[in-house]
Amino acid sequence: MTDHSIRSFDSSTAVRHLGERLIASCLPREEWTHEAHVAACYWLVAERPDICLANDLPGIIRRHNDSAGTPNTDSSGFHATITHCYAVGVAAFHRRCDGSQPLVDRVNVLLTAPEGARNWPLHFYSRESLFSVEARRAVILPDVGALPE
Repeated sequence: MTDHSIRSFDSSTAVRHLGERLIASCLPREEWTHEAHVAACYWLVAERPDICLANDLPGIIRRHNDSAGTPNTDSSGFHATITHCYAVGVAAFHRRCDGSQPLVDRVNVLLTAPEGARNWPLHFYSRESLFSVEARRAVILPDVGALPE
């Protein structure tokens, strides 16, 4: 896996704005980075209890991809299993957080935590399983280790 430096967020406002633009399907494609995925997911868990990640996040991401010109196919766009894996990890991280810390601090710590790492899903899925068409289309069971509860 390529080594990438982590791009932290400057403010809680920036995290919220990112999440709001994702929901509104107006986030530029180039801003939809790994860090943006993780930060938006955390913002949804922490500040948008009206949105159920399991039910709503797939549609939010698919709509965003459509608006940004990223096709949702068997080889690009929305990936059900990776999305589910991060949603589970981000929610587990959030349960351990001190909610009195600013949102940006929690997000930036998450980006350096195991649950925010680019290889987080590979703790639970083999590369072959995770990058299969079946895993992209629907959430599949882990074949390496159990996801956190």
